[in-house]
This record gives sequence, structure tokens and C-alpha cells, in this order.
Amino acid sequence: MEQHAQAFPVRRIGMLNGRGLWTLYVKEVRRFAKVGFQTVLAPVVSTLLFLLVFSVAFGDLRPSVNGVAFTQFLAPGLIMMSILNNAFANTASSLIIAKVQGNLVDFLMPPLSAGELFIAFIGGAATRGIVVGAVTALCIWPFMNLSIAQPLAVIWFTLHSAMMMGMMGLLAGLYARRFDHLAAVQNFVLLPLTFLSGTFYSVKVLPPLFQSLSAFNPFFYLIDGFRFGFTGIADGPVLLGGTVVAVLNIVLAIVCYALLRSGWRLKT
Repeated sequence: MEQHAQAFPVRRIGMLNGRGLWTLYVKEVRRFAKVGFQTVLAPVVSTLLFLLVFSVAFGDLRPSVNGVAFTQFLAPGLIMMSILNNAFANTASSLIIAKVQGNLVDFLMPPLSAGELFIAFIGGAATRGIVVGAVTALCIWPFMNLSIAQPLAVIWFTLHSAMMMGMMGLLAGLYARRFDHLAAVQNFVLLPLTFLSGTFYSVKVLPPLFQSLSAFNPFFYLIDGFRFGFTGIADGPVLLGGTVVAVLNIVLAIVCYALLRSGWRLKT
């Protein structure tokens, strides 16, 4: 027995299972990269179609928004929308597919802590959101003279938006037991928040009541701050918006970690 134990020593992982965390992260990235036409190219084409329709429909008839040409105003909002949708989709689809196919054991059996699962899942979601956003921006750039006025704002709101939607996708994936549950979250929660966040308009044109309601929409701060990074003009206080999204991400991270640690709707 002693010889057998010496031949096969017990593996001691330590405080962080770095190899396991990296493996799960790579798996999440390869999962969407393998079907890049669906997960990367399709959202880019959809965004370009939005931009084309608005440009052709309004042309020069649409007045400038806050002193910025309408297409210049619209483009950052569309880029951010692609980041939000794809970061959410990555974690949500990963978990719901695992539930439907019955292979949740692939996440639960390896020696991965709740924190390591959290980092890998959110890292994969953020990677997909940022990749789609970057490709979308590169495809839009030749058609209009996009410029970055505040690089730090672009980086800050890009990272926080990708992480926030990755965590919201994680919560939706934990909650949902079937694809229609996930569709309900997307149609009745995410879609209204996205379209009522100022993606296609300035909230300053809204009645005072709706302007006040926009202050409770986290997507408004993400899109407004991201647009500020390109145009240098914002509808709301950018510093407040940056603080709000950071605090929300901390709260979401705590909730996600607690649910993963409890095994809610994973082990039961």
C-alpha cells in the first residue's frame, strides 16, 4: 500500500486551481469561437443592418443629437448593444445547454471552487462580448469617422458592461430550466432595458418623468458612458454612471458567487 501511495501521490491544488480555471475559461471561449459565424459574424451583420437602415431612412433629415451627427451618435450605442447581448448569451446559453443535455456534472465534478467557476464563466462571457464589440467597431469604422475622445471611458464601460451582462447571464442560466425560461428573461427584461436606455435617442428629449426613470436603468449608464468615450458628450454625469455600474457589478458578483457556492439549481 505504501508503494502504491508513493507511485500515485495525492495532488494538492492549493488556494487556486489555476489549471482548472484556465481550462474552463478556454472551454467557454472555444465554445463560441467554434461557431464564429453564428456568435460573432451574425451580431456584427445585425448591427451593420441597424446602422444602414437608420442611415438610409433618415439620411441628413435627422437632426444632430447634442451637437453630434445622428450616425456618429448612434454607432457607439449599437456597438455597446452588441457587447451586452453577446456577453449575456455566453454564460446563459452555456448553463442552459448543460442543463438540457444533462451534463452539468462537467462543471460540478472537477475540483473547482465557486470562485473559480465564477471567474471562468464571467471571463468567457466578457471575452465574447469584447470580441464582438471590437469586430463591430472595426466594421463600422470605414463607413464613418469614429474617433475616441476619452479612451479611459471606453475601456471602463466596455469592461464593466461585459462583466455585468456575463453575470446577468449567469443568473439567468441558473434560474432557467428550459429555453423558454431564458427567452422570457431576454424578451421581458433585457430587451426593454436595452431599447429604453438611449441606444437610439438622447434621453434629454424624453418627458421629465421618463428622464427620471432612465436613472434607474443600468443600461443607460453603460451606453451613455461608452458613447461619451467616443463623442465626449454625455446625457448624464459620467462619473456617477461609472460609479453606479461598478457598485452594481460588485453586488452581482457577490450574488453570483453565493448562488454558485450553494449549488442553487445546479445540484438540485
